[in-house]
Amino acid sequence: QVQLVESGGGLVQPGGSLRLSCAASGSIFRISAMGWYRQASGRQRELVAAITRGGSTNYAGSVKGRFTISRDNAKNTVYLQMNSLEPEDTAVYYCNVLATLRFGNNPDTYWGQGTQVTVSS
Repeated sequence: QVQLVESGGGLVQPGGSLRLSCAASGSIFRISAMGWYRQASGRQRELVAAITRGGSTNYAGSVKGRFTISRDNAKNTVYLQMNSLEPEDTAVYYCNVLATLRFGNNPDTYWGQGTQVTVSS
């Protein structure tokens, strides 16, 4: 199985910055895509940003230009640098990875436990 450990959430004032990290561990053959989703209270979970193994990125329109996703393939870790945070960014942020556990198997999706990000003065 795959374990995802997230860190870096917290309370920040509007305009501030936070950096989220998510480290994957376990018997992993290969991690393909990695990403971050968020779910605000009363709303559906939505994609924030994703990155392929080769480094191609995709962002939600609401965070483009403010958030940056990156990854360290050697450490099986994905990061989300969040700048110019707004109250509307308040949500639980979830790490998501597409991983293959054995050569020849199809990849499966795994989720982290979530980390709270609160943007408030």
